[in-house]
Amino acid sequence: MRFRIRPVDTSFYDLFTESAKHLVVGAGLLAEMLDPTADREDVARRMREAEHAADETTHAIVKRVNSVFVTPFDREDIYDLGGGLDDVMDDMDEVVDMIQVYAVKVLPPELGDQVAVLQRCAELTAAAMPRLQSMKSLEDYWIEVNRLENTGDKNHRRILAQIFSGEYKAVEVLKLKDIVEKLEAAIDGFERVANIIEQIALKES
Repeated sequence: MRFRIRPVDTSFYDLFTESAKHLVVGAGLLAEMLDPTADREDVARRMREAEHAADETTHAIVKRVNSVFVTPFDREDIYDLGGGLDDVMDDMDEVVDMIQVYAVKVLPPELGDQVAVLQRCAELTAAAMPRLQSMKSLEDYWIEVNRLENTGDKNHRRILAQIFSGEYKAVEVLKLKDIVEKLEAAIDGFERVANIIEQIALKES
């Protein structure tokens, strides 16, 4: 077993929790964007604001790790975790932006299944972050995120099969494929975050 004295400073844990909460907001806005009655311009504006707030938190994490002598766990892991959380937010922001910029008129209803997976991953990640300090009760988190990622993979294949079925015009297929692929990237990003947390937990145990 590895013994180490953990710093009393809890700012890193607070910042990671804050970063994960941004993802909950982002996933909620993404779900809102799929609503046919949504004001897409307004949702996109709020998503840009949420993404900017997430960037600020990521910058705070980097600034903090560069300004302290003792960190709660390896600096490389802190960079990886902060970057992983930020990447997911960027992916969700891109999906919202593409839906607006591409002016997609009809979105496959199955996209809602993917966004539901993203929302659940975001909720689980936000709930897991406060437990980083104790490194307890985290195994269920990364196992469930991995299960959700597998569900996302299955959804991804089904949605691709649908948009290439001939139901959509060629130009719409290209637009939808970009959106579907970016949604998949966001789900993969949540799995990456979960894997980083698992690696940290194993190192610290």
